[in-house]
Parts: sequence; C-alpha cells; structure tokens
Amino acid sequence: MDDFTLTQAWPQTPSQVNRSLIDLFDKHGVRIILFVTASHVEDPSGRKLLNEWVDAGHTIGNHTYSHHTINARDRTLKDFETDVLEAEKILQPFATYQRIFRFPALKEGNSVEVRDGMRDFLRAHGFFNGRVTVDASDWYYAERLQSRLRIDPAFDASRFMDPYVQHIRDRSLYYDNLAREVLGRSPRHTLLVHYSFLNSQFLRNVLDMYRVLNWRVISSSDAFRDPVFRAEPKTVPAGESLIWALAKETGRYDGRLRYPGEDDIYEKPKLDQLGL
Repeated sequence: MDDFTLTQAWPQTPSQVNRSLIDLFDKHGVRIILFVTASHVEDPSGRKLLNEWVDAGHTIGNHTYSHHTINARDRTLKDFETDVLEAEKILQPFATYQRIFRFPALKEGNSVEVRDGMRDFLRAHGFFNGRVTVDASDWYYAERLQSRLRIDPAFDASRFMDPYVQHIRDRSLYYDNLAREVLGRSPRHTLLVHYSFLNSQFLRNVLDMYRVLNWRVISSSDAFRDPVFRAEPKTVPAGESLIWALAKETGRYDGRLRYPGEDDIYEKPKLDQLGL
C-alpha cells in the first residue's frame, strides 16, 4: 500500500480511515508493506497514525521524502538519491521500518544511465526494490470518489464498489495471464493499492473477490520470496509492473503492451459513462 498521507482521508477523519484499513488486514491475518512518503510523518499526528501500523505488525517501507518521480525533467539522479536518504532518516526510527523501497508511480528511469545508476544506489545502501506484479489505477478511482463527495456529500459512495472491484479483477487476471505466458507460471503476486478512503470502504470487497477466484491472499513478506522479484528487466523507460517489464524485455509484446501500463486515461471513459 502506497502513499500514506493525511490529506486523502476525507470525508472521514484520518484516524477513521487508518483504523478501518488496519482492522481489515487484522481480520484477514495479512501483513502488508506500507510505503510511506516521509514528508507526511514529520508532524506528531502523522507519526501517531503511522505507529498504529507499526503496533499492528505491518512493515514500513521507503517511498521517498517528496514523492517526486525519478523521471521528472527538473530532477537529477543525485536529487532522487537524496530524496530517498532523507526519507530514510525520518522513517528509520519506526520499529518495523525495513529498507524496502518503491519508486513513486513505478517509474524507474527514462535512460539506461538513470535506471542502472539507481539500481547501483539501492544495492549500495541495502535497499530491496518492492516491485509490483499487479498494477492498477485504484488511485484514480479514489480521486474520482472523493471529488464526487466534495461536490455532493450525499452521494452514494457504494456506487463505486462494483466498478472498482471489477477493475482490480480485470487487471489481476491480465497480469496473471501475462505472467503465465512470460514466466511459464503464476508467481506470488504483489498488488499495488493506495492509502485512501476508497480502500477503507471497498478493499474488503476486493479481498472477497480474490477468494471467489480461488486466489489465496498472503502477506507481502511471503510474496517477495518469489525469485521473480530478483529480476532486473533491461527496459527503457524502466518500471511499470514487473510482469509488464519482463514481457517488454522479450521484444515479443510490442504490439500488445500499452504505455504507461496503467493510468487514468484508460479508466476515465469508463467512469464517465457510469456517471461516476
């Protein structure tokens, strides 16, 4: 789960969203990695909420200090490395912090030099790249829901449930089928979702959906034991879903892989048509 932040919790309080998410994972006996943008936990309220995740046994990961992407034109590789180390200083005191890093927006560099330079940096500092196999656009569904509720507080948020669950189901099956083609097997998947009011309400329905598919929900530490997460695809631009990148690296999927792999541009027409 990415982007722990106090600014996306509306219309509930940050404390309510925090508790809903933690209780959900407790109910399912699952421990996740919460990738934290460290600028959000410099104040006491942010630290208090993050410590609730620590107390519940979840791992805290590094998602940079500022959440700027490595592909931003006005930032150098050195700028990005500094951003990671600044986050490290803030996050290290949390008891369950580990040197697991996730690139903002899953962007890992627009050139070979930046891609390989960042990989060298992560190795030198003992970071593990917390890659994603199942990518999706839950963040966009969350933004759309919050926008509707700001305009109309009486809006029935449950209207988002079915489209959102269907979206995650669709992307899960897509990346699993792609993995079976590229790897010859279904790996232990990692699903990227974001800290949001949407997930505090409907992530439980996503987990129910996986049970219907006969997928077993496992903790992130179990998933990352799969050897696929040691792969370093030689793609440029680097990043996206790890499965997407491994497919791209083969050169056999140029007509099938869209770029970016997931984005709001693919989901906007669907939600517009549904009046959401």
